[in-house]
Amino acid sequence: MHLKEDGTGVIIKVRVQPRASRNQLAGIMDDALRVRITAPPVDGEANEACIKFLAEVFKVPRQSVQLVSGHTGRNKMIRIAGINAERILQMI
Repeated sequence: MHLKEDGTGVIIKVRVQPRASRNQLAGIMDDALRVRITAPPVDGEANEACIKFLAEVFKVPRQSVQLVSGHTGRNKMIRIAGINAERILQMI
């Protein structure tokens, strides 16, 4: 899985599946963390839902999770501040 520590947090590769039946982590696919989100992929709803869900999963404030790239695609790079790669791997 693609994880990169940058000194104050971790950048993680995520593949989002919108319009799922429930929010959940769905394993690892092609070196990306697979995330299923109930929100539709319109007007940034799926992006916001993904950010909120990952904040809950990794037990960090919503402000600590930031979408770095992939605003319009399924593959995204997400930065999570205040956490390290080892902790993310333990929580998955």
